[in-house]
Amino acid sequence: MAGWPWLACFAHNRATTFLNGSAMSPRRPALLALALACLLPTLASAATPYRSPQQILDASPDSDWRTPDPANLLYMNLPAGRVIIELAPAFAPRHVANIQTLAHERFWDGESIYRAQDNFVVQFGDADADDAAKAKPLGSATRKLPAEFQRDSKGLKVSLLPDHDGWADQTGFVDGFPVGQDRRDGKTWLAHCYGALGAGRNNEEDSSIGAELYVVTGQSPRQLDRNITVVGRVLQGMELLSALPRGPAPMGFYTDPAQRTAIQSIQRASDVPAAQRPKLQVLRTDSKTFADATEARRNRVDDFYKRPAGHIDLCNIPVPVR
Repeated sequence: MAGWPWLACFAHNRATTFLNGSAMSPRRPALLALALACLLPTLASAATPYRSPQQILDASPDSDWRTPDPANLLYMNLPAGRVIIELAPAFAPRHVANIQTLAHERFWDGESIYRAQDNFVVQFGDADADDAAKAKPLGSATRKLPAEFQRDSKGLKVSLLPDHDGWADQTGFVDGFPVGQDRRDGKTWLAHCYGALGAGRNNEEDSSIGAELYVVTGQSPRQLDRNITVVGRVLQGMELLSALPRGPAPMGFYTDPAQRTAIQSIQRASDVPAAQRPKLQVLRTDSKTFADATEARRNRVDDFYKRPAGHIDLCNIPVPVR
């Protein structure tokens, strides 16, 4: 009865009537009234024409959109164009602060994307970081940080999804970032969805400082959730990363330095004059527009879809940027 809430409602009330009196009792008018009450929401819903996610977005009020803080935006300039990244200080404050320092001091300028693993990630930073004789100086950045795999859920406003998730007790969004939650231990974490920005580490959980970063470009590797510090997500320019030539198996590290993609610069948006910053807005994930567009994706009704899914995965929900 999951697809027919009015039928479930009718069955429940009919069962209640049989428990409390005979089917032929004077309660029959009440049963009829209950059945009609159950049907009314369904009839009203059926009378509302389906709107596509794009139609919903086109009709959204300006109040449903937010302008990201330029202090939390990075501009990654590549030969083919610009990638814009939003950082998540609410989830990884120490790493984000270090990344902001590295960007302000232009650590990544002249470095490269040195790894592109098929259906997984691209990774960038100092390709010689493991060689002390060749490693690029880190400037005033911190050399040791604690792992920031998750945070306390207290104080977070999470727009929860009703859909079952195989990786978390429950899922949703916080300020545009997809998250998982565990209600038993009161923790929330950023999910490894397409476009997520993570801080590469070694085996030790506190071995990341944000100098070596990766972006998810393949099927969402949610097994990494709560195992690596996620520090942000790409807002614009994913096509510049996902289309890069793949490195050799098994890990995608380029063996020929000539295959690497040069990073012209990575800057904090706040270090760029306001007049030169792209004017971006992100749909608020606590808005009615976002909820309606997500529902329209969960249950598509158009000429192509013959059977609405009735379900949507956390990482299949795009957060629109305009």
